[in-house]
Amino acid sequence: MPSIFSRIIAGEIPAHKLREDDRFLAFLDIRPIRAGHALVIPKQEIDELFDLPDDLLGDLFVFARPVAAAIKAESGAARVGVAVVGIEVPHAHVHLVPLDNVHDIDFRLAKPADQDELAALAERLRARIDG
Repeated sequence: MPSIFSRIIAGEIPAHKLREDDRFLAFLDIRPIRAGHALVIPKQEIDELFDLPDDLLGDLFVFARPVAAAIKAESGAARVGVAVVGIEVPHAHVHLVPLDNVHDIDFRLAKPADQDELAALAERLRARIDG
């Protein structure tokens, strides 16, 4: 059975997409830790991040770089943290989370986001990425 991320890639489930190419997709998390929390995934369904082929693993972070820069600029955060949890969805992915201190990357803070707010934020982030 395809992962929820594969279903997002296929267009079966909507997402607030930030950046996409033939190998990767970045989109806003619907249960963000903090506004701007995004997920970056390879389109190829591989369960664990460190099972990705070397080129895909490296290129995932290169693909994520402008997304992280847009998140940092839009949020005003000191940094954008990267978290690899890999338990909740069996599809390799990284979390990009705006941070001002180490305690900001606490997944217990995640809560459902308003879809209209996510749509507006995605539009602003895409403008920064494409800008």
